[in-house]
Amino acid sequence: MNGSCACGAVSFRTPTPTPLNLYHCHCTHCRKQSASAFGTSAIFPFFSVEADSNVTFFARTCDSGRKQRCYFCKQCGSRILHAHVLDDGRNPEVVAVKGGLLEGLNWEGAKHIFTRSAVVAIPEGVEKWDGEPGWIKKREDERDK
Repeated sequence: MNGSCACGAVSFRTPTPTPLNLYHCHCTHCRKQSASAFGTSAIFPFFSVEADSNVTFFARTCDSGRKQRCYFCKQCGSRILHAHVLDDGRNPEVVAVKGGLLEGLNWEGAKHIFTRSAVVAIPEGVEKWDGEPGWIKKREDERDK
């Protein structure tokens, strides 16, 4: 899939024609980064945007304790993708691309995660998770802040 930021300074192509998964995340961090009620992440096999001179990142520690790099356009500030930093220096298996950047993304079937933090109604009949989805192991005592 082709993707680009709001100003067009950053463009990229995903490694597969469709995402492995699609999530509408209602956690407080995604609400802040999207300036909306939730953020949408399309999960793809790992690829990097670091070589693009218009891309920079900041690092944060997730509630789970994992480190995450949050990549964005230096020009317009659009968030591009998130990638977890592995302790052994290897690349992660997947990255989370911001859904609104992708041309032709099929939004049907998106799963809703961190619904315990939702500020809008979750549609009936959708797959939903109170916290993180099953593709990430998480200790039961950890909570979204």
